Amino acid sequence: MTLVSKKDWTEQGVTKLVLWCRGDSANAADRMFVALGNAIVYHPDDAATQDTGWNEWVIDLQEFANQGANLSNVASITIGFGTRGAPVPTGGTGTVHFDDIGLVR
Repeated sequence: MTLVSKKDWTEQGVTKLVLWCRGDSANAADRMFVALGNAIVYHPDDAATQDTGWNEWVIDLQEFANQGANLSNVASITIGFGTRGAPVPTGGTGTVHFDDIGLVR
């Protein structure tokens, strides 16, 4: 998603990106990632696509900054599965729901 407003993720002491996600045990096991431009953070559970119930994923924004992301001018956010930029798809089929994506102090 290309962001057109609220691009400064350093305002008001924000330090974390929080996503709530819900997978399905019938899904193929695959890891999730969030990317801000070229900075990528992978979910610590390589089978997060199978986690049922609503699960909170908290990412320290410093993880993106350490990879060169400019947190005061975030242009896009990508949520994906597998290995970003992999020449061959690594996963399978299934459904993952996302809700309450936000920034917190």
